[in-house]
Amino acid sequence: MALRSLSLTHQNRGKLFRALNPCAFSSLLFPSLPYSTTDSHESNSYNSRIVDTLISIFTREPFTPNDPETMHLSPRITSQVVESVLKGLKSWKIAQTFFIWASNQNGYKHSCYTFNAMGSILSRAQQSALLRDMLKYVLHSRCSFTPGALGFLIRCLGNVGLIEEANEFFDEVRLMGLCVPNNYSYNCLLEVLSKSSSIDLLEMRLKEMRDMGWQFDKYTLTSILHAYCNSGKFEEALNVYNKIHGMGWADAHICSVLVCSVSKRAMVDKAFELVERMEEQDITLNEKTFCILIHGFVKESRVDKALQMFDKMLQAGFTPDVSLYDVLIGGLCRNQELDKAFNLCLEMIKFGVQPDAEILTKILSTSLDRSRIIQLLEEIPEDIKENSRVLLYNAILNSYVCDGLIDEAYHFLQVMMGRSSTTDMQIDTFYSVKKMVFPNTNSFGIVIDGLLKNARLDLALGLLNDMQQNFCKPNIVIYNNLIKELCNSGRLEEGFDLLRKMKESGLQPTEFTHNSIYGCLCQRKDILGAINMLREMRTCGHEPWIKYSTLLVKGLSGCGRVVEACDFLSIMVQEGFLPDIISYSAAISGLIKIQEVDRALHLFRDFCSHGYYPDVVAFNILVDGLCKENRLIEAENLLNEIVMRGLSPSVVTYNCLIDGWCKNGSIDKARLLLYRMFEEGRQPNIITYVTLVDGLCRAGNPDDALLIWNEMERKGCAPNRIAFMALIHGLCKCCRPTDALHFLREMECKEMKADSYIYAALLSAFISDLNLPSAFEILKEMIDKGSFPESHDKNFSNTRDAIIKLSKNDMTSSGIQALIKEGNIPASFLSTS
Repeated sequence: MALRSLSLTHQNRGKLFRALNPCAFSSLLFPSLPYSTTDSHESNSYNSRIVDTLISIFTREPFTPNDPETMHLSPRITSQVVESVLKGLKSWKIAQTFFIWASNQNGYKHSCYTFNAMGSILSRAQQSALLRDMLKYVLHSRCSFTPGALGFLIRCLGNVGLIEEANEFFDEVRLMGLCVPNNYSYNCLLEVLSKSSSIDLLEMRLKEMRDMGWQFDKYTLTSILHAYCNSGKFEEALNVYNKIHGMGWADAHICSVLVCSVSKRAMVDKAFELVERMEEQDITLNEKTFCILIHGFVKESRVDKALQMFDKMLQAGFTPDVSLYDVLIGGLCRNQELDKAFNLCLEMIKFGVQPDAEILTKILSTSLDRSRIIQLLEEIPEDIKENSRVLLYNAILNSYVCDGLIDEAYHFLQVMMGRSSTTDMQIDTFYSVKKMVFPNTNSFGIVIDGLLKNARLDLALGLLNDMQQNFCKPNIVIYNNLIKELCNSGRLEEGFDLLRKMKESGLQPTEFTHNSIYGCLCQRKDILGAINMLREMRTCGHEPWIKYSTLLVKGLSGCGRVVEACDFLSIMVQEGFLPDIISYSAAISGLIKIQEVDRALHLFRDFCSHGYYPDVVAFNILVDGLCKENRLIEAENLLNEIVMRGLSPSVVTYNCLIDGWCKNGSIDKARLLLYRMFEEGRQPNIITYVTLVDGLCRAGNPDDALLIWNEMERKGCAPNRIAFMALIHGLCKCCRPTDALHFLREMECKEMKADSYIYAALLSAFISDLNLPSAFEILKEMIDKGSFPESHDKNFSNTRDAIIKLSKNDMTSSGIQALIKEGNIPASFLSTS
């Protein structure tokens, strides 16, 4: 799209260079404009006086365009004068004003050099909108441009990202006959286009340039290299580099373009490979490129390659500064390569580069033994500022705490406070020769935090007193940590006392502070204290943490104080804190445990009325309670409500209802729920199947129970010990002892051990089936497995009756007598017959 020309009346010129926020520059350094006429020897002292006068007038506050002095100079301005004035003005805003004033003077017309001077100013000031307007003005004025001046203006546009505008302007001046571009003009355009991702446009310009007979030189190929690198086309970029190298044009700058581009895209190994290749070509990177690569490698956590690049930099004769060491040591510390970091620090000292506080802090904050800590501390300059010295000592304290050396950290802090000690001669010796510095708040905070994490609360409280006695004010973090630990240790009264002291010191409690105490009150089930804390929190705009409210409600409900739990929830609502569903669920569960189902339902509906949505867990608690009360219709209504609310009933929901219907004797309804589970894609679990198996057996339908059992195994739900025993016991109740015994053997094959009541059930079932030999075998197995019931067992009486019947049968009586003789059965069993 061509740039639209504008009719440049005086009014339009005012619109063209819109007033923006003023921006002052301390100085404007103009590059030499190509072919500028101001470099001519024809410039004389007369023009210089005009230039100086105009600069004085336009920098004067306020500027008046119609000032007589200004009007007097108007006929004398030339493009050379205007260009010189623009170069002498230090504010883009004043330059804009002067440029527009000059445009409006009769007989004056801007040249390509004045346009370039103004373009340079706007480019440096990043005034892209004004640059766009100036391009329209250039085309409207039909100002001729030399190839060099065109190239210069194109580069000004590229500096502010006006790449598309630069490309269009290049075409416009050529089509309008305002300039015949040469090799330099094209190179400037290619340089600008290389900053974009439009490879197609750049390649089109290259073809156009070749068709016009212009030869590609070093600058042409450098722009192509830039473009391919910016587009991530590294194979093409490498081909261009090889061509540059083949022409003998490769230098450190061109190498850095390629290598740095690869590095910025996190291709660390590729970048390193290119560096080694360039070394083989006897090309040495410049210092800036080395630094960029090292920073990039460390950023990508490739400190190994960064160190190798660092060695190459040293071999090239460059001297790294402190900042580069800082980057490398920081990367090594993050990678926990502490020995390398320590040795690199010693190396920089050896080279005469003094480590600053930040470097020493990085190393001292890591895990180091005492000898190394002392070695580094000895490198601290004597004239280091006090705050930097404290920062370093705090790093030592932090290192001790992180390594679990709490006693060492405590001792070090004591020495910093000037207290004599004999437990660590190295530290004491160090302080005898180094400048003393008193710990700050952070020093105490580091050690107090370490002591608290190691359950040394009283020692931490002692440090708090040391702080206050030495006029070192504790911060909110120190108070919060101490209050939290006091509350965790059950020392609530001391926590309240510390809260009072904190307020007296001018610090306001945070939400963490209040919740630390609130949590302790909830743990103690102190309802009144918890309510008072809620009111204080409301005043401060703090929210109670749900986990503590839930803890209190669960605690009260668990110890039979569910009514008090419900009252507490009501007070919370009155105070403006709505408990979440977990707290309500705990209270609902407690009410159901004391058979207050209706009150549980009321609490549930009350929760819903506040706009909160219950979850499936809350529904399940109610469903289970209603089922246990045999209120199955209401329970099924809740199941339907779950679906209506967009929730998915869980397996627990169905299991509760299936169990309820089974115990109610409504097996068909229970089975319908199983089919509903399948339809809804809800996979039954072992409890679902066992509940149905037990229910069917209770209802006298063992064949259907076995069908359910087979369905369970077919669905991949492996039976567990409880499932086997439920089926075996159910089959015994249905007088199917042979089938029951089959499943007992299968259970044993799976290395599952049956409880004693299973053997008692099989024994009774075989007796009832008049299969006394099998009953006798079960009796012996019961004895062998140590499952014979004790006298207090409810199965004891049935087992004794079975033994009496076996003793009266000709086929089993002798066996019973043998068991009595061996002491496996009490003889008294038969004497009471």
